[in-house]
Amino acid sequence: MTASLIVRDPGLFATIQDLGRWDYLKFGVSNSGAMDRVSLQIANMLVGNDPGEAAVEFTAMGGTYEVAAESCRMAVVGGDFPVSIDNEPAAPYTSHTLARGSRLSIGYSRSGMRGYLAVSGGFDLLPALGSLSTHIRFGLGGLNGKALAPDSRIPLKKPDLSPGADLFLDASLIPGTAGPIRVVMGPQDDYFAEDGIKTFLSSQYRVTGQSDRMGFRLDGPEIAHAGDFNIVSDGIAAGSVQVPGNRLPIVLLADRQTTGGYPKIATVITADLHRLAQMEPGEMIRFESVSVETAEDEYLRLRRCLENIAESLEPTDSETTETYRLLSANLIDGVCWINPNVA
Repeated sequence: MTASLIVRDPGLFATIQDLGRWDYLKFGVSNSGAMDRVSLQIANMLVGNDPGEAAVEFTAMGGTYEVAAESCRMAVVGGDFPVSIDNEPAAPYTSHTLARGSRLSIGYSRSGMRGYLAVSGGFDLLPALGSLSTHIRFGLGGLNGKALAPDSRIPLKKPDLSPGADLFLDASLIPGTAGPIRVVMGPQDDYFAEDGIKTFLSSQYRVTGQSDRMGFRLDGPEIAHAGDFNIVSDGIAAGSVQVPGNRLPIVLLADRQTTGGYPKIATVITADLHRLAQMEPGEMIRFESVSVETAEDEYLRLRRCLENIAESLEPTDSETTETYRLLSANLIDGVCWINPNVA
């Protein structure tokens, strides 16, 4: 039988995602891909994959997965999700090697909305337009273009593991989540009144329950247009902030439409998209305007951070790892300390 990962419980919503499909926007096909590209890459690093390998992206709750292979190395990264293996708690930011029949379970998030389950070697699925990313509305990619269902099987590229130790990451190295979401103003900020721009940059906005992988609908103070709120449809980037006729912003994300006819007051910088992806319904957002140069510098800073993480992974049996685990544990009541400032 083909080596696979059996989805015993997919949680609330889970799909296969990699870093997305590119060069198809001109044909009306959005990029899709992981909402939190940083967490996806770190999860892959922990299991020895290329950072862009496809993984399971889950929302709010992870579910349960059973190994149907000789062995399988897995890692879970993203929001603060409790993880257990065969009903025993498992260490966070660590890869774990499971034998045939073992089950990895991921509970409800204590903070953050999205997590990623990566497996060593990746999933043996056929790419659609150069990517394994699932786009539900198009029925494209992933496992038959759909969300994962109970008892479905995801084929594995590796039926067994190559020799090597599980890896551990010091969570303090992961980029923090505090502070305003940074934006570059435009490209149609001239469609907004001066007071409207001031409102956008000085107010708090709440993430509504109408938010999904296509975009986040926000609620808060209305943003005044300078005149008409329609433009000739043009391209939409990840992080584009549209303001339609109701004067409330919509931040467009991974599964966004490729063009739109509402003016875009600003665009979330690439380095902050992973932070935005982890925000929960009801959470408050503030925006801060930065220059294009700052946006580029922050993107390069994030890339260097990921490179540093890749170089900092250690075997789980190393002396440094054991010291970190000891210092991270509350030795009085057994409750582990989790840094609230990491993704």
